[in-house]
Amino acid sequence: MEGVVDDLMRDTLTRLPGIDWCVSEFIRITQTILPPRQFYRMLPELRSGAMTPSGVPVRAQLLGSDSYLLAENAKRLAELGAPVIDLNFGCPAPTVNRHRGGAILLQEPALLYEIVSAVRAAVPDEIPVTAKMRLGYEDKTLAIDCAQALVAGGAASLVVHARTKIEGYRPPAHWQWIAKVAESVPVPVMANGEIWSVADYQRCREESGQASVMLGRGLLARPSLAAEIQAYCRGEAMPESGWRHTLPILEDFFHRAAMRGAGFALSRLKQWLAMLGRDNPEAKAFCLIVRQLKDPALVMPCFEEEKQKWQL
Repeated sequence: MEGVVDDLMRDTLTRLPGIDWCVSEFIRITQTILPPRQFYRMLPELRSGAMTPSGVPVRAQLLGSDSYLLAENAKRLAELGAPVIDLNFGCPAPTVNRHRGGAILLQEPALLYEIVSAVRAAVPDEIPVTAKMRLGYEDKTLAIDCAQALVAGGAASLVVHARTKIEGYRPPAHWQWIAKVAESVPVPVMANGEIWSVADYQRCREESGQASVMLGRGLLARPSLAAEIQAYCRGEAMPESGWRHTLPILEDFFHRAAMRGAGFALSRLKQWLAMLGRDNPEAKAFCLIVRQLKDPALVMPCFEEEKQKWQL
């Protein structure tokens, strides 16, 4: 999720319980072997054992179509301490696809095999190579071929987003297709797509047959979701959630973002509030207030007023 799950957001979300590991924004590989400074900029956790401040592992994600360059950049990432190399074959963004990155490569299973094979050969055996895919580009006819090509190339596990590129993020997600993919490969498969609640997780698990899921937009809309899913799986009481729980997290996020610039902090706050407002009327109402602000200095009085309203 380019421009959203940077190290600041990864730090914020992994301070909450429920997340086993996370993935960097994709690092786009086009024409060169990137210098270490660019990897450190995208993945500063490399300087601290490839973990967020709360100790959650971060996997390095690459995106591109040149097998040689992807392999050489993966090798450099491994030398810098990346514990896992993840390859993105799921991004549906038109700009990315036009430059032969992401989901457009799902039209070429042979190229998927070539890329994964090259990356697998370039990094030490103890560093897993994993991949994320969609069910296809225009349709699902190559879904099984793509999954099998990735695994034959050396992918140790797959995350499958249960829609094609053309379907984008429009409901529904075709979780039953993840079951078909999982039956066709001998590696772990994780389900992804349209999981906004524990009820969604339950349905996804039933249809896909997979207990493990990767959360994206659902976690941004409901930061407690990972912890809620884990509690459900363990038969435990649900953790605290809702606006009273989210508001302090959001305020802390804004404070830490402000250390990188007031304008940056206001922009990121508006971005996250728009996602939080999807199913949360209180967040939506607060978003309507904040999105009118042009001066970052006016944000904190809004937070104070909101906290007083909720007696926080």
